[in-house]
Amino acid sequence: MNGMDTLLIARGTKEVHLLPRMANRHGLIAGATGTGKTVSLRVLAEGFSDMGVPVFLSDVKGDLTGVAVPGGGNKKIEERIAALGLEGFQYEGYPVVFWDVFGERGHPVRTTVSEMGPLLLSRILNLNDTQSGVLSLVFRIADDNGLLLLDLKDLRAMAAFVGDNADRFKVEYGNVSRASVGAIQRNLLVLEEQGGDRFFGEPALSMEDLLQTDSRGRGTINILLADRLIRSPKVYATFLLWLLSELFEMLPEVGDPPKPKMVFFFDEAHLLFEDVSSALEEKIEQVVRLIRSKGVGVYFVTQNPLDLADPVLGQLGNRVQHALRAFTPRDQRAVRAAAETFRPNPAVNVTEAITELAVGEALLSMLDGKGAPEPVERAFVLPPRSSLTPLSPEEIRAIVRDSVLHGFYEKTVDRESAYEKLKERAEATARQEAEEAASRARAKEPKRDLFSAAAKSAAHAIGSQIGRQIIRGILGSFFGGKK
Repeated sequence: MNGMDTLLIARGTKEVHLLPRMANRHGLIAGATGTGKTVSLRVLAEGFSDMGVPVFLSDVKGDLTGVAVPGGGNKKIEERIAALGLEGFQYEGYPVVFWDVFGERGHPVRTTVSEMGPLLLSRILNLNDTQSGVLSLVFRIADDNGLLLLDLKDLRAMAAFVGDNADRFKVEYGNVSRASVGAIQRNLLVLEEQGGDRFFGEPALSMEDLLQTDSRGRGTINILLADRLIRSPKVYATFLLWLLSELFEMLPEVGDPPKPKMVFFFDEAHLLFEDVSSALEEKIEQVVRLIRSKGVGVYFVTQNPLDLADPVLGQLGNRVQHALRAFTPRDQRAVRAAAETFRPNPAVNVTEAITELAVGEALLSMLDGKGAPEPVERAFVLPPRSSLTPLSPEEIRAIVRDSVLHGFYEKTVDRESAYEKLKERAEATARQEAEEAASRARAKEPKRDLFSAAAKSAAHAIGSQIGRQIIRGILGSFFGGKK
């Protein structure tokens, strides 16, 4: 990096630099498997860290953990250093925090059901439009009755509460399909069997913990160990989208700062747009557009630019395009489409170059000082300073143990929420009914209040399980709405 003015990314006929004050204008790293996308991601992440900018990235293949230690001993890296004339190049490890949704190798990452919101949960649960509408009603009824949804047991109990009393809620909330409630319950059980119950609860992840620097002023590189999570692609993509939404809510407006407050890498970004509803696609476009003003740069990593929705692709000003294959007519169309996204350079035939690029070589176009794309350049991406060799499980555990966060997220917190309240009210209703049985028989009509009667039915779903937690707010999600 050249001081704090620019971030040197690649060298070819010309050097390619990224301007820190343009880094929150978002970016794209694209290319076929094995062409160098991961190295480009590393180089950018290291550069941002050196700049004092915290980074979040997901490790879906298990090959990014070496960022924590200095590189060296790699013949290809040594050759690249010499070929690019990188005088004074020094290997270096970076400040890293490891996160793991399952809490097995990194710090546990949790949120609450209410914070996730019904729109994102609908995608995780594979719900259709009708079922999504019912889930939204479940959230609204919980909100109106002061019942906080923290973990999956809360949501199951609340769904049973609403389904068993659909007729009573019909006037105020509209029709509630019992079949849809059943589908929600079944999908909740599937999610729980996949380990989803570990993700919902407290302490919920505080976004401030992603925005740290070390004693040298370098930004922390937050690595989500996602090689297991990626086996559930929708959960993976929706989780990252939730993180973006929470960052949007938490951070103040800053416009275009001298450097980003954070840079967020969205690997396997094509998963974000697979089988996505029009409502959610609109929200994705909205959050990508608006989060720039919060000083957050989002960099999508995918095989082909066409994997992304056009409104999102149009917002990605900084681009690194590695090689694409052109074996089929569809591949050839993709190459032409990718070539058209660059500002022309008479010295570079982009359409031909995309299929000829060597490993680690790329077509790059960054934004200039006025926010306009620079002409495309063909160049080799710089080698990373950190190790390309993944850390051993023991080395990862040692870094987790030494983290200032260790011990906080590892301990779950049990507090009262919808699960406990519904069970408590159901038990109170049973006692009240026993005491008033004689008077109800004489009056020939029930005297129970609506909520107490409904609460009794929830006892069937609650049983004797023990519930947990409370949250910071109700429906606290950019997508789910906040009160």
